[in-house]
This record gives sequence, structure tokens and C-alpha cells, in this order.
Amino acid sequence: MSRYIINGGHRIYGRTKIQGSKNSVLPILAATVLVRGTSVITNCPEITDVDATIKILRHLGCRVTREKNTVIVDSSVIEKSDIPDDLMREMRSSVVFLGAIIGRTGKASLSTPGGCEIGLRPIDLHLDAIQRFGVNIHEEYAKIEFEAVKPLEGVNIALSFPSVGATENIILTACTAKGTTVITNAAREPEISDLADYLNSCGARISGTGEGTIIIEGVSELHPVQYKVIPDRIVAATYMAAAAMTHGKITLSGVVPAHISPVMPVFEEAGCDISISSDGLTLTAPPYLRSVKTIRTMPYPGFPTDMQAQIMAMTTVCHGTSVVIETIFESRYKHVSELLRFGAKIRADGRMAVVEGVNSLTGASVIASDLRGGASLVLAGLAAQGTTVVDDIRYILRGYENMSGVLSSLGCDIVIEERNSADG
Repeated sequence: MSRYIINGGHRIYGRTKIQGSKNSVLPILAATVLVRGTSVITNCPEITDVDATIKILRHLGCRVTREKNTVIVDSSVIEKSDIPDDLMREMRSSVVFLGAIIGRTGKASLSTPGGCEIGLRPIDLHLDAIQRFGVNIHEEYAKIEFEAVKPLEGVNIALSFPSVGATENIILTACTAKGTTVITNAAREPEISDLADYLNSCGARISGTGEGTIIIEGVSELHPVQYKVIPDRIVAATYMAAAAMTHGKITLSGVVPAHISPVMPVFEEAGCDISISSDGLTLTAPPYLRSVKTIRTMPYPGFPTDMQAQIMAMTTVCHGTSVVIETIFESRYKHVSELLRFGAKIRADGRMAVVEGVNSLTGASVIASDLRGGASLVLAGLAAQGTTVVDDIRYILRGYENMSGVLSSLGCDIVIEERNSADG
């Protein structure tokens, strides 16, 4: 088991290049299953979720090699159509393989997904959409079997909620289906556009991404290409929050400023200055952060739920009272009880949390219970006086590439420590 040891109170200062997007690379790697040949995906972050994705690809029969941030997938032969239970538990996002496997083999088998403990993450929208393509679904206990009784045909699907995962699965299923598929109320996240750009470069015909309606005209086959994954907007915003909390200054290279625009107003309201140039984005924090009136998570282009915990950590040291409203997930305040250990003042009730800023935080021993909540504890430790221990960082390693190394290069005192479970 790994943990971070943080000696807080150091000001972040410097430049760092942002890793490739976790939420883009996973569906893009899944999409290589649809391609008969060798795909080269670059700018893949070195995170455990990518490791789990590679395990699934190899289980399906793909030959996969990795050279630092490049993953090479030969999907000429697909031997299996199931995802084992242990891999589903290791990475909840593995459900995005569903559309690709059905599109390639006409059948699939998987267990209910695992992953972070942030509440129920139902896949009903995925199942309903897949069924519309003429796929029979049989559920027994924790196992779900899928089988296309005839060649897949395009359909019109109106999503009741703009689910990112469901939108991705529909796109993957529709790419090689006969005819045209139209998704209404589709997710608009940049990662959706990245997936579509990759597939289009392979010969797919997808239009409308980034808008409410996506149109997919099915093609008979896809050809392999080399493709570069977009930078991770959530990682970028996390490091911006770290700089803000430590009254520092950070320049991020390799970012797409437009992708970060939903979070910029929050930083500016807190008193940070953000400048954009040809070589990156720079955030300069003020000596004292101001409170943020209301932060409400919403589907893109609204404020991302994946930044809720990190911004909440930032508001714990803002002058005044801030309000956070979580509208996406019903149990995404598990980090609150751990932030209280630092001396933060937070009252959470249902989907609302009221944060009263304090003058300073004090180092604490805390446990990460999910990816973004774990990141928020690291941020609190950076800003706190004294030593912080963040235990069980396996969730953080799912999405942040070499976080301790990046923060150390920016002036922070943070190390990663491996220890045996017997050490307690």
C-alpha cells in the first residue's frame, strides 16, 4: 500500500506540462477494438487506469505494447467478448468497452462495474441505448449478457441525462452499424469530441460533438491510425487549485484553455489572475483568497463534478463562506470528513456543503477513498502547516501521473512511500 508524506506550507512556483487526459484515453483505447490493425495512441498518461485498460485489451486478444506515453494496440484478432469480474472491479470505466466489443463481435459479457466509492453509478442508460440497436440483454445476478440477434442498425436515441459514458458507448456501437444513429441530449465534454476525432481519423463519420445532438453514419470498417490524446483538463485545474491554496504561481503547458473555461470563473472570483499565452496558461494567486459564493456542479460546459472536491479544499482557506452544490453524484462528499481533520469548517447536508474559510489548516493523517476526493486531501496537505499523511493513494494513482514528482518539481515537499499492509 502506498501513501504520500507531505510537509506543507511551501509555495508552488514553476511550470509543468499537463499529462494526457484520463477520461479521453480510456474510451479511445477501447475504440481500438473496432479497428482491424495496429493503432498507435500517444500522450497516454502513466496511470493505473490505463494499466487496467491494457489488461482488458490483452484479455480480448489484442497484442499491446507500451513505450512510455505511447500505447500500440494490434487488434487484428479479437478472441473473446467478455470482461472478467476482477478487471471490471479494478476499473469502473471498463464499461466503455461494451459498445466496442458489441460493434466488433456482436456480443458481450460483463459484470456490474466497480471503481470509486462515490455512490451509485448506474449503467441503465447504457443498457437501454444498447438494446435499441437490436441487442438482447440477459441479466442474472451480477452478470450481464449481450447478443445482437441481427446486424446492428442505426437508431434515434434521446438520453434522459447527458451521460458521458452512455454517449461514448452509443458512438462506439453506432460507428460500424448500418445506417444513421442520432443521439439527442448527448454529453458535450471535450473527451467526447476527442473520441469522435480519433474515430473519424479511422474512417468513421461522426458529426455534432460538442453540441446537443450527435449524428453517426455507420461505415463498414475502420482503419488504424496514429492519434494523440488531448491534455487532462481536470489534472490542470487540480494543479491550479494547488497553486491558489499555497499563494503561488504556476504555468501549465500543453493545455487547451477552452477546456478549462468552466472552472476559470471560480479561480477569478477567489482573486486569482489567469493569463493565457501561446506557450500555456498561468495562474497567479493573491496573498489571500476570497470566498466563492456558489459552486454548482453541472454537465459540461458547467462546472465539472470531477473538480468539486479539489475546489472545496481550496475554499477551506478562502476568506468568508462558500457554498458547494453537487448535482451529479449523490455520495461525493466522502472527502468532507477527512478535510475536517485538517481543521476545516464544513457543514454538509445532502447535496449541499457550506464551507467557512479558516486562517490556516493543520497537517493530519487522512485516507483517500476516491480519486478526486483523494486529490483534495493532497491539496489540503500542501497548504497545511506541519506534516500530512495521505494513506491508500491507489485511487489517486488511477488518474494522476507521478503527482508527487510533479508537485516536488514545483517546490512542494511531498514523497511517496511504499509500505506493507502489516505495518498498520
